[in-house]
Amino acid sequence: MISAYSLPMPSPIPPVASSPPGITAIGGFLMFGATMACVAGTTLLRPGTALGRVWALNPRAYNELAPYGKSVGFGFLLLAVLLALASVGWFKRRRWGWQLVAAIIATQVLGDLVNMLQGRVVQGGTGVVIAGALLLYIMRPNMRAAFAPGRKNTSIQEGLLR
Repeated sequence: MISAYSLPMPSPIPPVASSPPGITAIGGFLMFGATMACVAGTTLLRPGTALGRVWALNPRAYNELAPYGKSVGFGFLLLAVLLALASVGWFKRRRWGWQLVAAIIATQVLGDLVNMLQGRVVQGGTGVVIAGALLLYIMRPNMRAAFAPGRKNTSIQEGLLR
């Protein structure tokens, strides 16, 4: 009879830290917003291109924005850059990324409040509820802790973004 002593082999893959749900969804939303802001800015700076057909989805917005042309177009491109930067900081779980996202969403809440005051009660109210809920969600302690300085980056997604 042969007897052998064995120990379990340690896994070469580090354990994945649990992430708060919604991290990927919010990051994806930021990237989508950056893309749409870039499209809007580009079409306002260069009207009449094939890309401009996207305004058929919201002709009222185009009619309100088109008279301002280049100034609004550059504003949308700046917004696209801010959203893209926010998504990078968000996915890399940088504190500044979380702060930038919080500032962007808080600005959205304020804009929706202004819409309500201007008589667009349903549109503004819906925006306040959605953006407000999102702001409350990212303010939760477990979400804030995911962006704490000095926190170990152990998730698979973060390893890909380094």
